[in-house]
Amino acid sequence: MSRIGNKIVVLPAGVEVTQKGNDITVKGPKGELTRTFSSDIKMSIEGSEVTFTRPNDSKEMKTIHGTTRANFNNMVVGVSEGFQKALELIGVGYRAQLQGSKLVLNVGYSHPVEIVAPDGITIEVPANTQVVVKGSNKEVVGEVAAKIRSTRPPEPYKGKGIRYVGEYVRRKEGKTGK
Repeated sequence: MSRIGNKIVVLPAGVEVTQKGNDITVKGPKGELTRTFSSDIKMSIEGSEVTFTRPNDSKEMKTIHGTTRANFNNMVVGVSEGFQKALELIGVGYRAQLQGSKLVLNVGYSHPVEIVAPDGITIEVPANTQVVVKGSNKEVVGEVAAKIRSTRPPEPYKGKGIRYVGEYVRRKEGKTGK
C-alpha cells in the first residue's frame, strides 16, 4: 500500500487545477505549471481536495501512484509558495555577483564563470558569498542550484568550494609531512 499515494492533496486558496486527458495544469499566484502524468492513475477533484487512485496493487502501479501524487503536490506547493535553494561560497577570493539576469562566479579559475538563469527562475545574491535560487518548479530550481554547485564542488581537505547552506562536508586529514 502506497502511503504517499493515498494522502489527500489539499488545494490552498487561489490555486486552480485543470485536467485535459493526461495533462494536468496547476495555476496559482506564483505561476502556472503543466505536466503529463500516467494514464493508469486516476485523479479526482472534490472541492479543494485531490485524490489519486490506482487500478491494481502491482509493484509498478504502487510506485507510479506515489510518484504521481508527490509530483502533483510539488506543483501545488510551487505555484502557491515557491521553492528556493541557498548556496554559500567558501574560499579566499570566492565571490558571486549579478549582471542583469546572469550570475557571475569568481571561484578560483583564471576566468569568471557565467550562468544564465532559465525562464521562471530568479537568482538572488544577498551577499557576495551567498546565492539563492528561487522558482515555482522544484526540479528546475534543483537543477540550477546543482549546476552552480558543480562549477566548484567543495573539496575535502580545506573545505573550499560552493556548497548548499547547511551541507556537511566530511574533512580529510591530509599528509602529515613526516
